[in-house]
Amino acid sequence: MERAYWQRQVFEKPLFPDLLWSRPENRHHAGKLLVIGGNLHGFAAPAEAYQESLRNGVGTSRVLLPDALQRTVGKVFEAGEYAPSTPSGSFSQKALDGFLALSHWADGVLITGDLGRNSETAILLEKFAEKYTGKLTVTKDAIDYFTSTPQKVLQRVDTLFVLSLAQLQRLALSANFTQAFTFKMDLLHLVETLHHFTETFQLSLIVKHLDNVFVAHHGRISSTKLTKDKEIWRLTAATRATVWWLQTPNQSFEALTVSQSTLSM
Repeated sequence: MERAYWQRQVFEKPLFPDLLWSRPENRHHAGKLLVIGGNLHGFAAPAEAYQESLRNGVGTSRVLLPDALQRTVGKVFEAGEYAPSTPSGSFSQKALDGFLALSHWADGVLITGDLGRNSETAILLEKFAEKYTGKLTVTKDAIDYFTSTPQKVLQRVDTLFVLSLAQLQRLALSANFTQAFTFKMDLLHLVETLHHFTETFQLSLIVKHLDNVFVAHHGRISSTKLTKDKEIWRLTAATRATVWWLQTPNQSFEALTVSQSTLSM
């Protein structure tokens, strides 16, 4: 049976090549990205996302870290800005004002993870997702803050989750979605289930399974066959997707798809 909603992309041969030459050449028009992440015991994810965004041609990138990191990384990571943290070193609820102030400057926000485990951070992220109305990408362990109570993001416009299949399983279960995502799924079954999920909910998804990266947006699906595989992939995929997305804001599916065509796994 033909599935008109599914398009297959060949690695390094994008489905929508016009987007390659239409990207902004002037950095002043190449988008402003806010990267959020880190906790007292680590900030590798936001630092890597910052570097990856520059490699992918973003106009300007700023990084927001919990202020518990300022003493240790302030002199070695000049791109960092800081917001209030909990005694354990994660973002506290008092960081909301900082989140919102910088997000109003940005064209898009990427929450990278390395957030630690903290109930205050969970409340903060829920409030931020509710108050911020722009393009929001969430990946790595930041996803886990939303999988148990996803109602605030399922119907949020301009929200992208870049997640593992296990995280997608938990998300669908919490959303009371009637179809299950399983590791035994073949490609056709996964495509059909992603199609139904993103027709039911506004949330856009990028997920990897069987050496393919899938983009799911408003019922449309693209798959990109990978030439090599690595277990760690989400941060790179999320950063590239976000940069392309904010540079091509009116062609979300096309931008997210093309962003994965040159993904170095």
